[in-house]
Amino acid sequence: MLEKEREQYFDYTSVSISDAEYLAYKKLIYEVAGISLHDKKKPLLTGRLSKRLRFHSIKTYTEYLELVKQNSHELQMMIDLVSTNETSFFREEKHFEFLQELLPTMKNRVEPFRVWSAACSSGQEAYTTAMVIDNVGVNFKWDIVGTDISTRILAAARKALYPINAADRIPREYLVKYCRKGVRDMTGTFLIDKNIRSKVKFEYINLNAEPWPNFGEFDVIFLRNVMIYFDAPTKNTLVNKMVERLKPGGYLFIGHSESLLGIKAKLKSVRPAIYQKK
Repeated sequence: MLEKEREQYFDYTSVSISDAEYLAYKKLIYEVAGISLHDKKKPLLTGRLSKRLRFHSIKTYTEYLELVKQNSHELQMMIDLVSTNETSFFREEKHFEFLQELLPTMKNRVEPFRVWSAACSSGQEAYTTAMVIDNVGVNFKWDIVGTDISTRILAAARKALYPINAADRIPREYLVKYCRKGVRDMTGTFLIDKNIRSKVKFEYINLNAEPWPNFGEFDVIFLRNVMIYFDAPTKNTLVNKMVERLKPGGYLFIGHSESLLGIKAKLKSVRPAIYQKK
């Protein structure tokens, strides 16, 4: 059998990773993205990176690691693959109920109301927030910034096109008002209305790297279901950097499964998983 034929039949999913190799990947991923991989995540790592070994015809994880260290594009590809991008519309709906209560209290506001959806994934959190703000009918300007470390998932967020089953948790009045059902070759999908899309922009940011882009200050920051991947020192640093980006009296929303226990920051709890800048 010729060498090229042998390459075709090589099973890249069977390539094993040694403890030393896994430790080297853990170290690099932590340094770049702040993500702490547990030892039990080894199958997840190899399962997601095997496709890159196949793409480059690389047969060891040491060789791929060397490529990643030398190639910034491949490093980004690796981070995209190991990042978890789980999200949905109206996830943890109590947060959006709080927004519905908060916005009418700002009737005489002059400056724009600004929201940051950090680790926005494919955009459902940002677009949910946009629907809620628009539906309340505020008489002041507002905008939303969504950021993520994955360039691949940001591209999906900008398209604002989702499979129809992603609409399961969107209330009917919002579906009618803000979602456009696909027809013909787009059957089985829906698109977020362009008036809502125009209020939301998506940008790349690595929350663990300096310096952050200057997006200005925000009234609300969503940092939900992100810190579960970080260790205690990284969490503390990240939360305090977020507080710096909050306007006086602004709000930080975290995931209901997360906690700020042990984190020293100028925040006070106002609702479950909702904190206000002191």
